[in-house]
Amino acid sequence: MLHATELLGGETYDRDGHFVGHVTELFVEPADQPNRVARILLGRGKYLPLLARYDHLAFVAPGVLKLNVEEKELEHYQPNEGWLAVRKDLLDQQIIDTSGRKVVRVNDIDLSEQRTNGTVELRVTHVDVGLTGAARRLLHGVASPGLIRGIATKLPTRVIPWEFVNLIESDPLRRVKLRITQIVETLDPEKAADILEEMDPDQAADILAGLPPETSRDVLREMPGEEAREVRELLKFEENSAGGMMNTDFIYVGEKATCEEVIAWIQEKDVDLEQLDTIFLIDTDAKLTGAVAVGRLLLAPASEGMEALKSEPWLAVLPDARDKEVFELFDKYNLHSLAVVDEGGRPIGAIAVDDVVTRLRNG
Repeated sequence: MLHATELLGGETYDRDGHFVGHVTELFVEPADQPNRVARILLGRGKYLPLLARYDHLAFVAPGVLKLNVEEKELEHYQPNEGWLAVRKDLLDQQIIDTSGRKVVRVNDIDLSEQRTNGTVELRVTHVDVGLTGAARRLLHGVASPGLIRGIATKLPTRVIPWEFVNLIESDPLRRVKLRITQIVETLDPEKAADILEEMDPDQAADILAGLPPETSRDVLREMPGEEAREVRELLKFEENSAGGMMNTDFIYVGEKATCEEVIAWIQEKDVDLEQLDTIFLIDTDAKLTGAVAVGRLLLAPASEGMEALKSEPWLAVLPDARDKEVFELFDKYNLHSLAVVDEGGRPIGAIAVDDVVTRLRNG
């Protein structure tokens, strides 16, 4: 098993052992072989970059590629919109399902080797959306490939099979989309539940809402109790309401806590740091009293109380609020996140600006 981060920046040599260039990009041709690395872009400093075809590759290892042709047989690079660029179009991109909802960030790409008639074809097998891929990205160029692999093996793996991923060519933003809804319908309930467990509750609820009722019930029965409960609660709300837009996976702390205490608490929890933008505050009656931007938390003195960092004005909506009202609040106050509260003023979820942008785009 190889990984895109191990090849990008790697040295490439031709048949005679002459240095050709560094790997700057890997291209897939979805219309031809949807999982084959069809072209390898080789940067050469001030000289024009070259392209090596999939059948030019004789040997590959972390940081090193060897070709079975001479440099003069390689073609000069010409952009092609039909190609999917691993670095540009995949790495660091959000995988979203076909309804346009954000799922996870791509940290790395897993590749397998297929040897045929003296050549080595690279095939994309998985997108890495977990800590292993993130560690490889952070340590790339800092530690040796062997050391990086040793560290990565000690971390939990979280990957999505490549066949679940689809590039929508007509999408002007060239986003990669996860064909979750279609895939879930073809899997048995237990495997489908495994996929939905990896999503935020609001995303899982959106997927289940689009399935036949019987299928949705079967999948819910296979999900762990707490995850299933959160999803069932979200399914009660109309799609175009605040409740239908909110995510129940959000952070709230007591307003009397200090910055130091909150940071320590977050570090102990399994928190998706990429989606951690706002921390909501509650009083001793569990009622919402405000919100603190994570940036203010990180810059404040350790002993500072969270209550002193509240943004003004602090806003919230009831779950039955219409999406138009939500859009207007985000626009008027330039919000990054908006709390959803029950009739008693207790927070039950939060709406992120990404979800608002997606709804407006799809609307």
